[in-house]
Amino acid sequence: MNPIQEYFYKICEPERSILLFLRKKILESDVENITETLSFGVPFFKYKKKMLCYFYFSKKHKQYYISFYHGDRLNHPLLISEGRKKFKILLIDADSDLPFESILNILNEVKMYIK
Repeated sequence: MNPIQEYFYKICEPERSILLFLRKKILESDVENITETLSFGVPFFKYKKKMLCYFYFSKKHKQYYISFYHGDRLNHPLLISEGRKKFKILLIDADSDLPFESILNILNEVKMYIK
C-alpha cells in the first residue's frame, strides 16, 4: 500500500468513501494537468505541478475539508477562511449532500490563478 492509500485507509466511514469519491473526481476532472502527491502527511492535488488543493481534518469543526490555494481571491458562499492568508476551506459534511458541482467550479476558478 502506498502512502496516499494509507492516508485514506486510516479514515473511518462514511468520510473515507466521500474523500475517495472526491479524490477520483478531482483527478478525472483534468487528467493531463492534475496530479496527486503526499505532502505534510496529507493528499495534495497539483495543477501543472503547482498547488491546487488538499484534504485535511478540522479539529475545530470535527469534519474533513478541502482547502483551496488562492482562496484569498475566491468569493464563494461555501468557502471560509478562518484567518488563513492564501487558502479557504470547504467543510465536508458527511450527513449532507456533497456540493460536487460547486467544488468543480471552485477548482476551475483556482486554476485560472495558477500560472
